[in-house]
Amino acid sequence: MSNRSRSVVLSDEDSPKKRKKLARGLENRFRAPDDVMADMEKKGNFSALIRPSNNLISSKPGAAKKLVILNFKDTPQLPKNYQQETWGKLEEAVIAIQTSKSIRYSQEELFRGVENMCNNKMAPFLYSKLKDLTEKHVEANIKPFLAESIDRLIFLKRMNECWLAHCRQMIQIRSIFLYLDRTYVLHNASIVSIWDMGLEMFRHHIIINPMVQTRTVEGLLMLIEKERQGDTVDRTLLKSLLRMLSDLQIYQEAFEAKFLLATERLYASEGQQLMQDLDVPEYLTHVNKRLNEENERLLHYLDQCTKWALIHTVEKQLLSEHLTAILQKGLEVLLEEKRIKDLTLLYNLFSRVKNGPTELCNNFNSFIKKKGRTIVIDPEKDKTMVQELLDFKDKMDSTVNNCFQKRERFHFSLKEAFEYFINQRVNKPAELIAKFVDSKLRAGNKEATEEELERLLDKIMVLFRFIHGKDVFEAFYKKDLAKRLLVGKSASVDAEKSMLSKLKQECGGGFTSKLEGMFKDMELSKDINIAFKQHTSNLREPPLAYIDLTVSILTMGYWPSYPLLEVTLPIEMVQYQEVFNKFYLGKHSGRKLQWQPTLGHCVLKADFAQGKKELQVSLFQALVLLRFNHSDEISVEELKAATNIEDGELRRTLQSLACGKARVLQKVPKGREVENGDKFSFNNEFTNKLFRIKINQIQLKETTEEQKATEERVFQDRQYQIDAAIVRIMKMRKTLSHNLLISELYNQLKFPVKPADLKKRIESLIDRDYMERDKDIANQYNYVA
Repeated sequence: MSNRSRSVVLSDEDSPKKRKKLARGLENRFRAPDDVMADMEKKGNFSALIRPSNNLISSKPGAAKKLVILNFKDTPQLPKNYQQETWGKLEEAVIAIQTSKSIRYSQEELFRGVENMCNNKMAPFLYSKLKDLTEKHVEANIKPFLAESIDRLIFLKRMNECWLAHCRQMIQIRSIFLYLDRTYVLHNASIVSIWDMGLEMFRHHIIINPMVQTRTVEGLLMLIEKERQGDTVDRTLLKSLLRMLSDLQIYQEAFEAKFLLATERLYASEGQQLMQDLDVPEYLTHVNKRLNEENERLLHYLDQCTKWALIHTVEKQLLSEHLTAILQKGLEVLLEEKRIKDLTLLYNLFSRVKNGPTELCNNFNSFIKKKGRTIVIDPEKDKTMVQELLDFKDKMDSTVNNCFQKRERFHFSLKEAFEYFINQRVNKPAELIAKFVDSKLRAGNKEATEEELERLLDKIMVLFRFIHGKDVFEAFYKKDLAKRLLVGKSASVDAEKSMLSKLKQECGGGFTSKLEGMFKDMELSKDINIAFKQHTSNLREPPLAYIDLTVSILTMGYWPSYPLLEVTLPIEMVQYQEVFNKFYLGKHSGRKLQWQPTLGHCVLKADFAQGKKELQVSLFQALVLLRFNHSDEISVEELKAATNIEDGELRRTLQSLACGKARVLQKVPKGREVENGDKFSFNNEFTNKLFRIKINQIQLKETTEEQKATEERVFQDRQYQIDAAIVRIMKMRKTLSHNLLISELYNQLKFPVKPADLKKRIESLIDRDYMERDKDIANQYNYVA
């Protein structure tokens, strides 16, 4: 305590009861009972004692009462030989702890001895003696570990026992010398704590010994290797010894480097062997198992500082070194068989290593190009090409979404690969996609509901986006749409307009303007037919026979061009044609009507022996059947002369009436083919459970010439587009070099074109005086106004 006296003031305002309670507390706090004092003197405790003052100041009423505490008059002195006697007791206690014997002195007595020595400037002596004593004991412990031959496991167990015993001893010793640790050691930076001193002794005299360290590390590596081979080992022993190396701060230099080297060798050898012996799914499962095992080792006994290096080593030897081999050996099979679980594992493992996702994405791209090309290039697969492409796209989308975590790079790679292979065969995919749409939108297609059809159209639009020659698609789509609209074979007007809307959204209004015009013509035709029916009902001189005539008025610029065939129509039909011509041209002067018989169809009423029927037929079929109102038997040649139908078309028409499912005509002689001289007669015995019977025209498959004609029209349209683009660019720029003009054209044109074709169109425009070559600068053109 300081020399200044301390006082406690009791004010008058405090109640007598409160003052008595506080006084009792102060008395108990500062007065040492006789028995405690006696005990302290007996035990030689020379710490300063606090004595209360016998004087309570002023009992004058109303005055504050003060309690004054004074210091000892004389400083307590230590007995003679106190240092030697106290150290003797402490030394005996330390040796007893080190030899696992009982201590004769109490913990309190030993602690107070240390405290008194420290308070009397004996701390350096005490620390030095304790250090020497500890060092001597630790030095003696190394002998059992230097034996010539000793089993590795037994060695590790002994080492662990020695380490644990050392830790227990140092904890007990420190508890006795705690006052030394918290005063002298704490205030001297040059010396280490008692616990650290013990670690340093153990490290210096035992574990740093080359033989001991080698045996310890090799034993640890042996146990870990056994565990990796599937044996059960004592993980507690491993954890304790590895913690020992970490506490002794030699974990990394003594153990980690050798452990990582052993790990690298093991997995390098294992990876090489298993890549030869296992299939890719089994190998990936093994790699994943190994990674999980190593993470468990980190969790149970390895130091966390080893984590990155260990996992990186495993990944490098089992994955990075075999990326190409794994992908070449197994990716194609996994994708073909849609092995979702294995592909997911493959992606997760490849995501762990450098360049893994990139390599996977590149091989994924190569697989799609290779597989897709086999679908597109083979002419034998034309019938199923589009459906196969849709299925393949769904399959690859599912793989990216479910296995590759919807990563953008895989979606982009998928699109790039599809765009690449679908354009490997020029024009054909575009044509087949248009025909596929036609098959789905045609009446009689009952494969899907409206919702399913809508989803299918969305998928088809995805394929459509990949096509470079979209004008080829437009040409064939327009041709098929015309048939559906004119013959009434469209399954759903809503579906047709939905498809048209999708095309417009994808390619713009210019792409669909003609298609929209076709729909507009059909809607206007409905209004015209209503007006025509009212007109015919008001005629003073009606035609010879009543015919319910429906006419489709088509704008030539919107619709495909059809060959004009001149056929001989019955007088009744001719009359109605003339009435309609007069009606229409009376409302729209200056227009010209051209009748197209190839697209007409009729409903005929027929009397058979079994009753009346209605026959839904084409115009050509109707012309043939109407001839049997005047003759019972007619030859091929006679029918040709009477109807003026083209020979091939007439023979297909007769086949449909006499050789198909609904045989309303009889052929003599019987046979599938219609030959010259064959005769036909009306089949009065024809029966059918339906009242209205549709007799399908035998469709001639689209010939190579027709396909070439459609492609030629596309080519001509492209020529016009190129010419228009060149003139547009030159009109704006006035003067432009050849390379810049070509570059501008590629930016504007939406179909694939070769530089040589562009050069031809430039030459053509120069010949027609739309532009000219610059006289002074080579490879430069000037616009001619």
